[in-house]
Amino acid sequence: MYRVLFFLLLSSIGYAQPSLEEAEKLLENKAYKSAQQEMETFLDRNPEDLKAIELLGDAYGHQKKWDAAIAQYEKLKLKEPQNANYHYKYGGALGMKALSISKIKALGIIGDVKEAFLKAAELDPKHIDTRWALVELYVSLPGIIGGSTSKALKYASELEALSKVDGYLAKGYVYEYDDEPELAEKYYKLAIKVGGSVTCYEKLTQFFEEQNEPDKAIKNIEEAYSHHQRNALHYQIGKVSADYNVQLDKGEKCLKAYVSHHSAIDGVPKAWAYYRLAQIYKHKKNKLVALKWIDKAISGLPNIEVFKEEKERIIQM
Repeated sequence: MYRVLFFLLLSSIGYAQPSLEEAEKLLENKAYKSAQQEMETFLDRNPEDLKAIELLGDAYGHQKKWDAAIAQYEKLKLKEPQNANYHYKYGGALGMKALSISKIKALGIIGDVKEAFLKAAELDPKHIDTRWALVELYVSLPGIIGGSTSKALKYASELEALSKVDGYLAKGYVYEYDDEPELAEKYYKLAIKVGGSVTCYEKLTQFFEEQNEPDKAIKNIEEAYSHHQRNALHYQIGKVSADYNVQLDKGEKCLKAYVSHHSAIDGVPKAWAYYRLAQIYKHKKNKLVALKWIDKAISGLPNIEVFKEEKERIIQM
């Protein structure tokens, strides 16, 4: 009897012990605080476990606890200085911290961010994420502190050698930022031709919106729908239509289709589609119907301020 009880006690203790697998599942499920606690407990008993340190850094990072994440990734790169991914994660956490503090304080961090990414790129010639990070870094930094279009294009070309889709998207991004819209459009279209993913289409759509070309954006989304048949693309057409006051009948039709076929995988709540319908009817000067849709939006998500602001604009029509 006592042996059975003792065995059960040991079993329950074993099952209660924190594990790397459990932390990974928690991270996948976005239970970041629980993953943090899981790894903190695990590391109390296994302080040198590199995977646990990395998972703890990831859990901190997802919670925007940048200093804590930096500390974990720094441990990793000191323990394994030839591991490119550790340098990449360290640089990424430093970069996110730089974005969260004043520009003056951030200046003291940028050099370390760049150093970490460059080290990762040197250690692993095939590390795609690092090269994307360097493209974004060199594009976003002012020239006076190391920004450089030519260096951004250098890493975009390295990306192209590893993955044509990534390379074309990166070059489109660089040229868009450098105010060369014809080249940006060319490379975004090449990315679609080679990759054809929803992400490729989204990048070109966003570019057309930034260029104030909503009709081109809608045409591009329609092309994306012809290949992917995703209900979320109906919402995107309605959004562009509502934002730019173009092709209103098409926008209305697409938004109603989105609502009719809505499911959890679509991402955007139906209340946002109601809000876009309210905008469309406001553009059509139909105050009563616009009010109907904005009230549905507010009823669905009562804490969204832009819905309330839109209702005030409709009332004042």
